[in-house]
Amino acid sequence: MTQFNAKSTTDDVLSGIDLSGKRFLVTGVSAGLGVETARALVAHGADVVGAARDLAKAESATGEVRDAAAKSGGSFEIIKLDLASLASVRAATDALVADGRPFDVVITNAGVMAAPFGKTADGFETQFGTNHLGHFTFVNRIASLIKDGGRLVSLASSGHRFSDVNLADPNFDAGDYDPWIAYGRAKTANILFAVEFDRRHKHRGVRATALHPGGIHTELARHLDDGALEALLEQINATARATGGEEFEFKSIPQGAATSVWAAAVADPAEVGGRYLEDCHVAELVEGDGLRAGVRAYALDPDNAKALWAKSEEMVGERF
Repeated sequence: MTQFNAKSTTDDVLSGIDLSGKRFLVTGVSAGLGVETARALVAHGADVVGAARDLAKAESATGEVRDAAAKSGGSFEIIKLDLASLASVRAATDALVADGRPFDVVITNAGVMAAPFGKTADGFETQFGTNHLGHFTFVNRIASLIKDGGRLVSLASSGHRFSDVNLADPNFDAGDYDPWIAYGRAKTANILFAVEFDRRHKHRGVRATALHPGGIHTELARHLDDGALEALLEQINATARATGGEEFEFKSIPQGAATSVWAAAVADPAEVGGRYLEDCHVAELVEGDGLRAGVRAYALDPDNAKALWAKSEEMVGERF
């Protein structure tokens, strides 16, 4: 199999691959990685359902996706999904289940990063509620639509290294809110969700994987103060210089979405199921501060994953 890397783009990864007749669902198709993921898939003949909170914004952002679908014979449609509202999640999933058409792959791409303290419509801390609980409920309610042999691709982040999940106080009710710690908790949850979903569904050939797309300039950084991102990058690079590592480089959006489409359509499911990916390969376990590559052991811990699943069911009031 071709070896891809941090510089590989979506077009590199999907070169020569025909996705005609395959159906994908991608959340967060109003900007950035979600739009590029959808474009790359439909350009190879896939049928893609995109989900977005703001339909008008998604429509205007995805002209190139519709153009690519028209050329390839693929198709593209958008559904409304606000992950910060369980009512919206349930309405979207009810409609998909009623429609009944199955999916080969679900890619949970939407998310928020380093948001100021706030609550979702259901009273959950914004980042945990949107990034994790919204997707947890959404995917589990449509799990029966994922074909046997299908895949779930959960977008996480190297930001999972900021924090393990805190199941005793998921909403920061005890105070001390830190936007990066909250982001870390939510991204760790995205990985743990994939671990437990994989365990529960692999008996029918459905494999789940989580991934870090890389550092990309997208709207995800919209909550950061001027200079906050630069300060974070300088901290990362100072550590890299001190340890002899490579300094950070931003990826382009097609490079950032490459690992998503690799996981969804190219990688061996047995190799990536229950694992964490980066730069189009399976990441290694790492400890120590300041490392950008690799995954923390707590994010792949099966007992941690089961505990998060149980807590998530309790929080959203549904058993899956």
